[in-house]
Amino acid sequence: MKAWIVAVGSEMLTPFRVDTNSLSITERLNAIGCDVRLKAVVGDDVGELATLFQRGVGTVDLIVCTGGLGPTEDDITRDGLARALNLECETDEQVLESIRQRFEKRGMVMRDINRRQALVPRGAEVLENARGTAPGLWLERDGTSILLLPGPPLEMQPILDRVVDERLKPRAGSRGLFRRVLKLTGRPESEVDAIAQPVYGQWLSAPIPIATTILAKMGQIELHLTADAPNEADARVALAAAVRQLLDVLEPSVYSTDGRGLEEVVGDLLRERGLSIAVAESCTGGLLASRLTDVAGSSDYFDRGVVCYSNDAKIEWLGVSPDLLAAHGAVSEPVAQAMADGVRQRARSGVGVGITGIAGPGGGTPEKPVGMVCIAVVTPVQQQVRTFQFIGSRDMVKFQSAQAAMNMLRRLLADGPPVYRD
Repeated sequence: MKAWIVAVGSEMLTPFRVDTNSLSITERLNAIGCDVRLKAVVGDDVGELATLFQRGVGTVDLIVCTGGLGPTEDDITRDGLARALNLECETDEQVLESIRQRFEKRGMVMRDINRRQALVPRGAEVLENARGTAPGLWLERDGTSILLLPGPPLEMQPILDRVVDERLKPRAGSRGLFRRVLKLTGRPESEVDAIAQPVYGQWLSAPIPIATTILAKMGQIELHLTADAPNEADARVALAAAVRQLLDVLEPSVYSTDGRGLEEVVGDLLRERGLSIAVAESCTGGLLASRLTDVAGSSDYFDRGVVCYSNDAKIEWLGVSPDLLAAHGAVSEPVAQAMADGVRQRARSGVGVGITGIAGPGGGTPEKPVGMVCIAVVTPVQQQVRTFQFIGSRDMVKFQSAQAAMNMLRRLLADGPPVYRD
């Protein structure tokens, strides 16, 4: 099945409101093998919405529309569908009575404006909304099924689930679109694609075709693999083989094949090895500590984080030598290592991390430009120190610094090929 998803509401064409319903709708449709070909946001304009319905009917198998079913004049979804299909809207007395009773149960009187929510395009089937006053609607026309859903997610989701389970899933059988995601860091998107393309370029012609999408985010790359398979078991086998092929050419840049974030991967490695961690941060201002402790259960391994922005703080709290600072400067590999050693020893932890750099936008010199960051990761038996040159705004430099520190820690702790979860 091919589907369109339409969100109605002028508020979603402003910076203040985002369409999130389409994400959960896409997830449910993909799970039954329905291919979403278009997503659109339409303002409160009957003509624009009617035009979109007219384009979709007879073109795709399913149109799912959310929002615009409320009682006010700017709730135009029913009117848009009726205009597109040249239908009259009629008052459904059962829906009207249901709305009236809903108000009475709350000790309220239904206003006349709510009568709009009982208007139903002729031939449409009413779908009960147990959580609100606006019912869903279902209509078939020229080979296209049209589903109208209320906008509030708590009202929309139960109706969607019923329609998928009772009406759409039987059409699709066991076929579906099944996904795996690989997450990488430490390599640019162009390099990842150059390495991976010869591998994934062959998959579309395989018995179970797998489509690949590369998404670049700040500090990481994601490879999304989508298998079009007759059932989940066959998809799992095909996707597992595809993941192994990519790991063969992309390791050790791949840090996750199961959806975990880098913070979770690092936390699991620390927990598995029975290690605690303490971090000393300068230019990142506590961001590394914040990200590590965003993970539930991080108290199992996270001991403490220290923000030592000034040289005095580095000397007093971490024991960094004044002579070392004078000789190399605060932004240097020797100072980063001294910070990591100092916080680890004071915390009596298994791992120490030190970060010092120039986040900008000012403070750089020709010798030490903005974006230069030195990171050290130390254990009682291992240590690694690196200098990075990041680009971008202050926030970007800080984020990339924390990302690089966690990736250094991950690779130091891995001690051989990492074990991935299927």
